[in-house]
Parts: sequence; structure tokens; C-alpha cells
Amino acid sequence: MKKLSALSPRHSALSSQRGAALVIVLWIFIFLFVVAFDFSAAVREEGMATYRYAQEAEGYYLALAGFQQGVYELLKLSAKTGQVVLQPGDDLFEGTWKKGALGQGVYEVRFVDEAGKINLNRANDDTLRRIFMHLGADERQRNTIVDSIMDWRDEDDLHRLNGAESEYYLSLSPPYTARNGPFDSVEDLLWVKGMTAELFYGREGGIGLKEIFTIDSPAGVNLRTMAAPVCVALLGVPLEKCRTFIEQRAKLSEKTLADLLRLLGIADDSLIRRQVMFANPTIISIEAKGHQAESPAVRQVKGVVRILGGDRGFELLRWLDRDSARVQRVGGLIGQEEG
Repeated sequence: MKKLSALSPRHSALSSQRGAALVIVLWIFIFLFVVAFDFSAAVREEGMATYRYAQEAEGYYLALAGFQQGVYELLKLSAKTGQVVLQPGDDLFEGTWKKGALGQGVYEVRFVDEAGKINLNRANDDTLRRIFMHLGADERQRNTIVDSIMDWRDEDDLHRLNGAESEYYLSLSPPYTARNGPFDSVEDLLWVKGMTAELFYGREGGIGLKEIFTIDSPAGVNLRTMAAPVCVALLGVPLEKCRTFIEQRAKLSEKTLADLLRLLGIADDSLIRRQVMFANPTIISIEAKGHQAESPAVRQVKGVVRILGGDRGFELLRWLDRDSARVQRVGGLIGQEEG
């Protein structure tokens, strides 16, 4: 009995030590598991990032290939005249994407005649107010944006009643100054007082200012290539009627300015003639996007070119290396809420 009682404390102490060792070992295993899991997650994330980067890079070069193909197509059509001569039934400037394949990749190209848009630097005060009215902006919104556009373009620092000059923009965060000169790009509209991303990109199913303005066109709008959003903004014609006009325009074997005005139901008067023109395109946006087959990573580029004709080829006026329309767009014409 004495021997058993002497061994009991030792046995109890040994059991306690073994229990503590087991707990320590378990904690070590948990720690190693957490470290290993974190390391594998980091490796997996870096691997996915590398994969996405590779997919995006491939998409970018496919988009460049599409742009070069677009340039080639334009030069074939304008080799002699320096203008893209449109033939009856041509749908080159109807806004449709034309697909092509390169290896395992896909590219898409579309052409936009810059003369088919409204020149932001040439439009006067009355024209701008009429455009915003046709797009559904209320009077207060029209006054603020139009006055601010005119202040941005003029050379002085005196702001109009509802406009803004550098004094206003310097009070913002981050601060910046008014251009006091022509817009360098349509995207510069986003810096103007009263402008929002919603107005610029448009709401879902509606019209954005990005679609209707340009800085690379003559004073008039080319009815031969004018898109439906520009038709609504400039002429105040309902969107469905403008779409019908685009469809009927493509079916005409011979076109004249009078023919196109007749399709729109507009009298051939002097006011409309000062706003529109009838010409072959010479300054063209080539929009191209590319991606590997089955890949969700799409890259889009855009170049504005001037066709020179003959051996002179073309001149690249501006380049957007990462062009994209906003993916999430938010409801109706500007200034209106969805019902």
C-alpha cells in the first residue's frame, strides 16, 4: 500500500506532462495547417492573377490585330479618293461588330464616322440647349451644363450665370482648373460642372453623351452615317423613328440629302441644312476588342484615324489604349428616372 501511494503522485505528474505535450503538439499542427493553408491560398491567388493577366494581354493584342484589320479595310476602300466611298447597301457605319479569328482568339471591329456625331467644340449655345432638351434634361440641368461647357471653352475667367470657371473647380477635391480652350477629348466633359457619369455614359436602354459628341468632326452632322442616338439629340426625332430611318437609309440604292430628310419627315429647309451634311467619311473611329475563345477577359481599344488617300495612307489622330463603355449602366434618357 505504501508503494502504491508513493507511485500515485508520480503517475499523476507524468499524465499531466503527457496531456500538456499533446495540447502543444495539437497547437503546433493547427499553426502549421493555418500557415500551409494561407500559403496555398496565396499561391493559388497569384496563379489566378497571372492567368488573368495572360488572358488580358492576349485579348489586347487580338484587339490590336482587329484594329489593324480595320485600317486595312478602310485603306482598300479609299485608296484613290482619300474618302471611304459608300456603295448602296454598305453597312460599314451601321454600328455592327464584324468578327474575325486569329489562331485560338477572336477579335471584333466596328467603324464610326466621326462626322456622324456632333462636334462638342463647334456646337453653339442654342444647339447645346436643344440637344439636352431633346435628351430629357430639365431646365435647371440644361442651364448648368450648357453654361459650364461654354465657360470651359471660352478663354476668359468670367463665369456665366449658371456656369463655372477655375475658381469653382479649385474649390473641389481634388482641385483642378478650367481648360479655357477647346475640349481635348469628349471624356473631358466629366470634369465640367453639373456632369455625372450617369449623364455621360447613359442609363440602361438610353442615350449617353459619349455616343453623340466628338471633337474630330466638321461643323455639320453627316446624315449618311448618323446613328440613332445622334438623330434623337440633334433633331428631336423619337428614338424608334430614328431607328426606322437607319433601316430605311440602308435600303436606298441612291441617296441624296433631300432623300434622307424626307425619310425623317423633315422639310428641306435652311435651318436643317445648316446642321447636317451629306459626305463620304474621312475621319473614322475604329473600335476593336479581342479575347481568347471561351475567355471572359476582353480588351478593347479605339483609334481615330484620318484617311489621306493614295500613298499617304492614314493619320492617327488619337488613341485609347483601354477603351470601354461602362458595363453597369443605369436606366432611361438623361434627367429621367425609371418608372
